Amino acid sequence: MSFGDPNNPYGPPQGQQPGYGYPQAPQQGYGYPAAPGAPYGAYPGGMPYGMPAVMPGGVKAARVMLWIMGILQILAGIGVGLVGGVFASESGLDSAGTTAVTGVFVVIGVFVLALGIWGVVIAAKCANGGNGIRVSGIVYGSLLTLGGLANLAQPSDGRGGSLVPLVLGILIIVFFSKSEAGAWFKRPRF
Repeated sequence: MSFGDPNNPYGPPQGQQPGYGYPQAPQQGYGYPAAPGAPYGAYPGGMPYGMPAVMPGGVKAARVMLWIMGILQILAGIGVGLVGGVFASESGLDSAGTTAVTGVFVVIGVFVLALGIWGVVIAAKCANGGNGIRVSGIVYGSLLTLGGLANLAQPSDGRGGSLVPLVLGILIIVFFSKSEAGAWFKRPRF
């Protein structure tokens, strides 16, 4: 049987325009290999054509930065809370002053600890998270950038501020804002 055989029950209906309602050629992306040189393709059991099959390099790099900054912020939050308590008790202040200083350090420590946990959660969810994780990463990078700018704006006493949070925050924003990151976080999940 040939495709044009009028007695073929599996052929296109007679009298219908070619290409209308019946595919004339195999459609790429639904079980057929991608065109040579295409960055993503669909293979049997794979993603539809044009959807990323592996995490893009920029998202991987931002994920590593999120892990590093998140863990460092968790450690810093715990350290600020503990050091603040010890400092307040050894300062020789009265009871009300000690309580106030300890409370300030504990609040700052909890805030930094919460930021660190937020960064670790974003990093952990980069593999399977949706577009909300991407937006959350951009917001986290923005806060990190603002913190880095505030660090640089402090009066200089010869030490200067650290550029690390500023640079990492900007890089996280850039990597999560790229189009391949958008395609990664908006891909269908089966």
